[in-house]
Amino acid sequence: MNDQDIRTCECDCGEEIQDCDCRCVCEKTGKYVKPNRTTLKCGSHGSVTIPAATLTGTTFTLAVVNVNTKGYRGPCIKFDFAGSIAVTGAAITLNFQIFKQCKGQLVPVPVGPVWTFSRLIEVTESDSFRFFSCDCDICDDGCCVYSVVASVTGVLPDINETIGSTVINNVSLSAIIVDNM
Repeated sequence: MNDQDIRTCECDCGEEIQDCDCRCVCEKTGKYVKPNRTTLKCGSHGSVTIPAATLTGTTFTLAVVNVNTKGYRGPCIKFDFAGSIAVTGAAITLNFQIFKQCKGQLVPVPVGPVWTFSRLIEVTESDSFRFFSCDCDICDDGCCVYSVVASVTGVLPDINETIGSTVINNVSLSAIIVDNM
């Protein structure tokens, strides 16, 4: 066989062969792959009003979603939080954090990073605020309550209370649970 006799053929299974016959041989693994289990959970919706003169350190639970991971293999959960924050003549800094409390736990545990919303000058405006976080550190048969908590963390230097009023509304928390194995 010389170089002119060699042809390249493409097979349906993605193989590429070089020979005169262009005969494709596709191997099947014969292994059945289970589809990944996926569930979408939507949590509670609501709103919170933070009045003027609210002290630094005050916390508010904004949304809650219950998640049951029974039957999942190495579950992983993606959380999406969204809300609208309207400030009226306000200066405020808020930290948002997701917490989980599973069966047998006495104290909620933080999940993911802290997200910050801040208005350092007295303004009247409305902003949408959203973030996502993931939790892949879960027992396979855990039933947990996840909540988003906002805390007043500071306003201006040397001021320990909010100025003006703030309303956090149209709040939603959703969870997408998937097998991670």
